[in-house]
Amino acid sequence: VFNHAGKIRDYNITKKEWILKGNTVMYASYDSIRATLDYDFSQEKEFSYNGLSIEEAVRHIAKFTSGIWQIHPFGEGNTRSTAVFIIKYLKTFGFSVSNETFAENSWYFRNALVRANYNDLQNGIHATTKFLEMFFENLLMNAGHELKNRYMHVDFEKQSANQSAASNDSKCKICTLEELAIIQELKRNPAITQRELANAIGKSERTVKTRTVEMQEKGLIIRENGKRNGKWKVLVEI
Repeated sequence: VFNHAGKIRDYNITKKEWILKGNTVMYASYDSIRATLDYDFSQEKEFSYNGLSIEEAVRHIAKFTSGIWQIHPFGEGNTRSTAVFIIKYLKTFGFSVSNETFAENSWYFRNALVRANYNDLQNGIHATTKFLEMFFENLLMNAGHELKNRYMHVDFEKQSANQSAASNDSKCKICTLEELAIIQELKRNPAITQRELANAIGKSERTVKTRTVEMQEKGLIIRENGKRNGKWKVLVEI
């Protein structure tokens, strides 16, 4: 463990990036770290995910993630710290997220964060969260995007701009984050009770009852064979 582990850096940094041909992201100045972190977290605290589709929610999560990573508050371990925080944050929405996807795609995750924070307007390169969105769609929706680091290289930009990711037309695009978490649990255990479901996603039983009624009205799920001995059937593919 480094002596400076967990300490806010008191110096400015640059990091040469392969995908940027040796250029660096502009990280937050050391004297603005605390204020910038406070601002980003306060903005996220005030943000409401209510009514957002999963695609809209993923887009916002990607933007939020890239923002806190760009601050780079520590001397080392910023990407790992960001990953651990986001895993815990996604769990507040009811997702059972492990470190496995992050560990298996750690270089991709970091490069996606780099591309989300890099602009070179003179050469027509703009910051984009699309690569990060693909990562989160794989994580939350099993989207099946091909996560290749070479696609993020700035010299690959013209080719990748026309590259289409795996089609998600049949996916649960109209779902909210909370609804998607419920659907994943129902697919794992169609016979799950509402009390068990509430415990699984970390929500109240009252919230689960309200959401499952709404989801049935939206045509996302149905209850077969009655309330007592019935099972849930998911009507959308994820």
